[in-house]
Amino acid sequence: MMEVKATKSGAQLTLAVKGRVDTTTAPDLSEALALDGISDLTLDLGEVDYMSSAGLRCLLTAQKTLAQHGGTMKLVHVGAVVREVLDMTGFSDFLTII
Repeated sequence: MMEVKATKSGAQLTLAVKGRVDTTTAPDLSEALALDGISDLTLDLGEVDYMSSAGLRCLLTAQKTLAQHGGTMKLVHVGAVVREVLDMTGFSDFLTII
């Protein structure tokens, strides 16, 4: 199960994600990551307790979309479990993690 809480202010979008990001829930995250008119995305992953390759694909797609339009994405409050996945896959090398 996953929940996403969105806060939008102009071209800035913050998504607070809670729960598991896996093949079942990743489509919901992708939907929340509809980035029309967004140039600054913050993903709060502090309450994510699991992320599969489907979740990583969502992050990669969002990063590429924003970069193509001169936007930025940052990940905040990344817990140890998700950080380990990002490190093992090399995603931490090109994603901005604060």
